[in-house]
Amino acid sequence: MPLKTLHLTNAYHQNSGGIGTFYRFLLTAAQHAGRSLVLVVPSARDDVESFGPHCRIYHVAAAPAPFFDRRYRLLLPPSYLPFARGRVREILRAELPDVIEISDKYALNWLAGLWRKGGLGIAHRPTLIGMSHERMDDNVRAFLSDKPWARNWSRRYLAYCYLPFFDFHLANSDYTADELRAAFAPKHTRPLHVVPMGANVQQFAALQRNETERQALLAHLGASPNARLLLYAGRVSPEKNVPLLTQTMEALAAHSKEEYRLLIAGDGPMAAQLRERGLPNVHLLGHLGERARLLSLYANCDAFLHPNPREPFGIAPLEAMAAGLPLVAPNAGGVLSYANADNAWLAKPRAVSFAQAVQAVFNDPAVRAARVAQARLRAAQSDWTHVTTRFFDLYEQLHQQFKQPPQRESVPAAPVRVSPKTL
Repeated sequence: MPLKTLHLTNAYHQNSGGIGTFYRFLLTAAQHAGRSLVLVVPSARDDVESFGPHCRIYHVAAAPAPFFDRRYRLLLPPSYLPFARGRVREILRAELPDVIEISDKYALNWLAGLWRKGGLGIAHRPTLIGMSHERMDDNVRAFLSDKPWARNWSRRYLAYCYLPFFDFHLANSDYTADELRAAFAPKHTRPLHVVPMGANVQQFAALQRNETERQALLAHLGASPNARLLLYAGRVSPEKNVPLLTQTMEALAAHSKEEYRLLIAGDGPMAAQLRERGLPNVHLLGHLGERARLLSLYANCDAFLHPNPREPFGIAPLEAMAAGLPLVAPNAGGVLSYANADNAWLAKPRAVSFAQAVQAVFNDPAVRAARVAQARLRAAQSDWTHVTTRFFDLYEQLHQQFKQPPQRESVPAAPVRVSPKTL
């Protein structure tokens, strides 16, 4: 009997980024392998998408997020509390999965805590896994405050309102896991596994530059034929350190004789602010509805800029490496799971340092070719086919540990890394 996994997240909408990408590829892999997988996400209305006999997405009607980014909707406790008779609880009772994975630290984590204590009124007890795709302290810093009280509150919240609610924890990078390691209270320690994300390597590795498309793009931007095109693809949001992009472009304009143009493919709360600034060398493209348009940018730009030193993992930079697009990134954060001095251009997340790294990309063609070749090799280890297999194998392993209490008690609390080297 195949293992049935059920996954809940609030970080999902039609155009959502890395977390949505991960679950879509996990769903596709489960469908192809004949596994049973259920994904529960917030939506404008109730609906069910079926993917063969064993895989489906439950879209549950939910209100838009009240602040930050209203493109997202939130499944809140009334959707699963017994007295509220919510839709999520109905789904849980109908599906009775072997494993439940929750990717949310604010509204859905309480579901796991209630289930552990028998508070949901469901006798069935699945293995409960908390999946961390991002750090709470970074979100608190970006949206609330960077004061010590905010950091201390975040750590205490994790120690008593998140970590104890699950049987196991997964994190997408050591950077993400470090916050959990620091927050574990002695009596609430849980096994923690680091399992990196992936990229659609085959699709991006097959890209080739099209000079006709490139020249048309340059003409559309009003740029000269020899302009250097820089690309950022991702959310235009405070936690992504977007201001570093515009500061870098100002530094390049002030200190370089070359013409640089930055294309921003994405949308988010800071998009309007960037448009108001109106920098002539920064072009906001918004969300690209057609995948072919995004792929064309990866193929025809000259370098990829990733500004966030607190990136939990970063799928878009990994895709750039797969495409052979030189990566300029901070020397910190989850991107260091795959980016290093041999396959990327790493710099302090400051405008001058970033601008110098951008210029360095074009200084030596031989160095550029060598680093791009290394980047392609590293990205190949992170194709989604490998990554999803590692996740399903780990779900099986953790469920078996949970079903055998004596062994489960002896599982060491020290984090375990699952990396491409284990392939």
